[in-house]
Amino acid sequence: MTDRRAIVVTGTDTDIGKTVFAAGLAAAMRATYWKPIQAGIEERGDTARVQALGVARVLPEAYRLATPCSPHRAAALDGIRIDAQLLALPAVAGTLVVEGAGGVLVPIDGELLYADLFARWAAPVVLVARTALGTINHSLLSLEALRSRGVPILGIAFVGPAVPDSEETIVRLGRVRRLGRLPWLDPLTAGTLAAAFGEGFDLGAFA
Repeated sequence: MTDRRAIVVTGTDTDIGKTVFAAGLAAAMRATYWKPIQAGIEERGDTARVQALGVARVLPEAYRLATPCSPHRAAALDGIRIDAQLLALPAVAGTLVVEGAGGVLVPIDGELLYADLFARWAAPVVLVARTALGTINHSLLSLEALRSRGVPILGIAFVGPAVPDSEETIVRLGRVRRLGRLPWLDPLTAGTLAAAFGEGFDLGAFA
């Protein structure tokens, strides 16, 4: 029987490096990548970006919404309503890396939040947090929101320059496993991401 599992990648906020981390993880694990909802398609979107960063297998989004904002608002502007039934985890061979949008309490529709959807999926979640000012508060609040819904938390991954005190404080007060840290990369390419991910993370922690 083919082994099938999913890892959900979420974040403490938007534009913190969550997509780059998800790409690094999916490429390193040779996993399939899926972003259920893409809000904002002025550029190619996160799925195309992940492909450019070395992920060979991607699934199309369930929803592609025009405006870069919360999915519930972007869907309303497009004149559609998101059907949560279409957001069930797809079955793939091997590992599926699923990326949320924004933070854990971003609304998908009028009632459903991403954290609620994660609870339905019951798949382990990696919380991605920046190392910049404000990360302790954002990270601890996100962990509380996930735990209050019974979402299994695999660990926390940091993005940005090393800030040992903030990282240690989040791990200690949040009672969460530190998975590693990904620095900001310039240039950001499939090669530089693969090298940085291999240096910053132990793939065994995601097994």
